[in-house]
Amino acid sequence: MAVSFARIDTKDLEVVRWSPSSEVHSDLTAVLLHEGLGCVAMWKDFGYYLAENLGIPVLAYSRAGYGRSGPIELPRPLTYMEQEADRNLPPFLNKLCPGRRLLLGHSDGATIALAYAGTSHDPLLAGVIAIAPHVIVEELTLESIRQAKRDFQEGVLAEKLSRYHGANLDTAFWGWNDAWLDPDFRSFSILERLETITVPVLAIQGDLDPYGTTKQLELIASRCERTSTALIKNARHAPHLSHAQEVLTHVRRFVAMLNVQVHP
Repeated sequence: MAVSFARIDTKDLEVVRWSPSSEVHSDLTAVLLHEGLGCVAMWKDFGYYLAENLGIPVLAYSRAGYGRSGPIELPRPLTYMEQEADRNLPPFLNKLCPGRRLLLGHSDGATIALAYAGTSHDPLLAGVIAIAPHVIVEELTLESIRQAKRDFQEGVLAEKLSRYHGANLDTAFWGWNDAWLDPDFRSFSILERLETITVPVLAIQGDLDPYGTTKQLELIASRCERTSTALIKNARHAPHLSHAQEVLTHVRRFVAMLNVQVHP
């Protein structure tokens, strides 16, 4: 794993690359988009295992205001995920991933990946893997976010997150929490974008996810023509960490359908 920083527009973004020990003949790179409280370090070993299982390079970055990336000013706009997809992700991909790319996002990152696929018409995009995506707002999601607020203020969540975000701690948490709990955010939806996605999509969710129900997968499957779904039993919001091998099996099958050679 190699850590570096890339200047994208006016921000220095923390970037991590995992290179497979044995690379297959492919120009494909997997790009990881983290969750609403995440950063590159919170992918833990998943990037390494993904690179080894697929035999392709894996690239991840911390969005501005997260991890060790450059700071931002609050409040985040309520359209922060759409803005990331439309304004910030394209120059990052153009600079650091000029070849074919597979977007794999978790939670907010999954939403950003789907939003990008629905509007960019990117000829280099091979497919999207969306883990625990949010395409609409559910009451279950909001209740869990309210609980996260209580845990941050009164529990150990702030201490836990500070290990990953350092000086960006308050920006990372409140930028996410305040946006989601704003009454005007209740109408958030990327359903229209889903209808214009033309690349294959794999949507994955844990059946015990406290941040979303299977309605998210159903909505994606009903609007994206080339969608497959996977429900991971006994998994919560991060099945790629708690059930990594099962998730990797689904990912390998999906990538194989993209006519990309993967390790046997």
